[in-house]
Amino acid sequence: MEKIILWSLLIIGIVLLFFSLRKPPIKNWILIFLLTSFFSMFLGVLVVEEKMLEYPIRFLSHYFTSSILYEHLLFPVVCIYFYQTTYHSRYINMVIQCLLYTSALTSIEIIFERYTELIKYYTWTWVYTFISTFFLMMFVRILMQLINKKEKISESKEYP
Repeated sequence: MEKIILWSLLIIGIVLLFFSLRKPPIKNWILIFLLTSFFSMFLGVLVVEEKMLEYPIRFLSHYFTSSILYEHLLFPVVCIYFYQTTYHSRYINMVIQCLLYTSALTSIEIIFERYTELIKYYTWTWVYTFISTFFLMMFVRILMQLINKKEKISESKEYP
């Protein structure tokens, strides 16, 4: 059953990635994907290596101890959608939407932890997942805002 879930999540992730990259600015979406993957990889490896949680059944289990499917595809794709839905939002609306996205991701993780062998908590809890996911999503969102702001400033200086 777990393998079916993993393969289903892989297909869903690829389809959602394809649809998220269909509208401009594609450069932003790719950058969000890569930044989220980069930062979540560090957190994921740290948590697994410290034996706070384990992924008993995962893709490429001979090569990776963390969940590459979540850290390098699913979570980055969700962050793209978060950025797209908050592109013109005020800060409070960004926070509310981030809370909603984080709640959905955490709820799915809780279900997987309780009813499957995809994830097993040791000292980790859903609260840590919620907090780390929320702050990572907000960090990437704010970082992208700063990058775009800098880019607009530099573009205005280049073309008087």
